[in-house]
Amino acid sequence: MAASVPHRPGTRLVETRQRGWVNPYAGLSAFDYARQAPCPAMSPYVEHFWVVTWTDLGEPYEQRIVSHPTVNLTITGDFHRIAGVIRGGFSYTMRGSGRAIGTRFRPGGFRPFLDGPVSQLTDRFVEIGEMYGAAGATLVQQVLAEPDARSAIALIETFLLDLRPERDPLAEEIAAVVETAETDVSVTRVDELAARSGRSVRSLQRLFRDYVGIGPKWVIRRFRLHEAAERIHDGRDLATLAAELGYTDQAHLTRDFTAAVGTSPAAYARLNGRA
Repeated sequence: MAASVPHRPGTRLVETRQRGWVNPYAGLSAFDYARQAPCPAMSPYVEHFWVVTWTDLGEPYEQRIVSHPTVNLTITGDFHRIAGVIRGGFSYTMRGSGRAIGTRFRPGGFRPFLDGPVSQLTDRFVEIGEMYGAAGATLVQQVLAEPDARSAIALIETFLLDLRPERDPLAEEIAAVVETAETDVSVTRVDELAARSGRSVRSLQRLFRDYVGIGPKWVIRRFRLHEAAERIHDGRDLATLAAELGYTDQAHLTRDFTAAVGTSPAAYARLNGRA
């Protein structure tokens, strides 16, 4: 397996796949973060594994997340569950010492592990043992008992491979479309994304709900909010930013941002020392 990528002081966590962490800079002294690529057999399904560890916290630390259009399988001492796409924000509070190991699936990548559309998991957290029975419960026990994070990840990979997923061309097509929505900030409407994909709007909407768990409009808006958070941190003017990201006006961006992040853009700028 590929070597993990350790978090280092000063790293801009919102620059890469950690977009969506609210005020990640405050967490630099609270926890350590590492990311590991999947083995080749799992790479069509899994984007990466992630490990968060914290030690001897004097005070509880809450990390708020503005979610991505992905499914995550997470095992900690507090819970062991599969999270679908969570439309609102959510948070996790770290206390004392602990470890969380997560599997972040590619958009559409969880569909081969689920008997039905991914939309059935939207806004839901499902226990691993509930979804996969005794085998899932055993996996949880093994991961919690394994002190070495890399070995724990290997256990998760073995478990997932034993489910015998089959590669799905539609899942891989949708993953590419989601990547376009994420990386091309000029795409602000569903019809634009549909044209890029070569599909009709209705066809794209059906595939997104089946494979991603939520519609393309939400996906585009969520990525634009992630982009807005980074640019607000960099001191960008809000009115200009709203126009660049496809919002009707500054008030529209402010409403969406506040609903998702839990604080206004102005307050977020102050939180990150930019106002």
